[in-house]
Amino acid sequence: MSLIKRNETNWLPSVFDDMFRTDWLGGTTNVNSIGTSIPAVNIMESEDSFNVEVAAPGMSKEDFNIELDNDVLTISSEEKKEEESTDKNGRFTRKEFSYRSFKRAFSLPDSVDSSKISASYENGVLEIALPKKEEAKVQAKRLIDIS
Repeated sequence: MSLIKRNETNWLPSVFDDMFRTDWLGGTTNVNSIGTSIPAVNIMESEDSFNVEVAAPGMSKEDFNIELDNDVLTISSEEKKEEESTDKNGRFTRKEFSYRSFKRAFSLPDSVDSSKISASYENGVLEIALPKKEEAKVQAKRLIDIS
């Protein structure tokens, strides 16, 4: 359920919104949750590989955690910030902090060669290359002789 204050005139639509934003495993699909943002992802397939692009501007490559476990690729990040403002006497007049995280998981097909996965981060985009196994690549057309 969300932390939205409900009044008697708008409680029903909000209850249904919460129900449809929660997936069957208990996770949320609500992009506007506090401290959670789900980055946009592009997945492209070529003859030799799959390429995953994650839009994550303002981050550095050290901010990411990429794991492969039982053919599930998990990309996550967690960032904590604190900002302080003090008056002349050194007492806090305001102290703000923020917390931002995300986690995306993808089941990889059997055709991916997991030993050759690589990643790079440039211009706000995390790119993950998932090369295909040789036997999974498209084979060139050939003629077969009849004996």
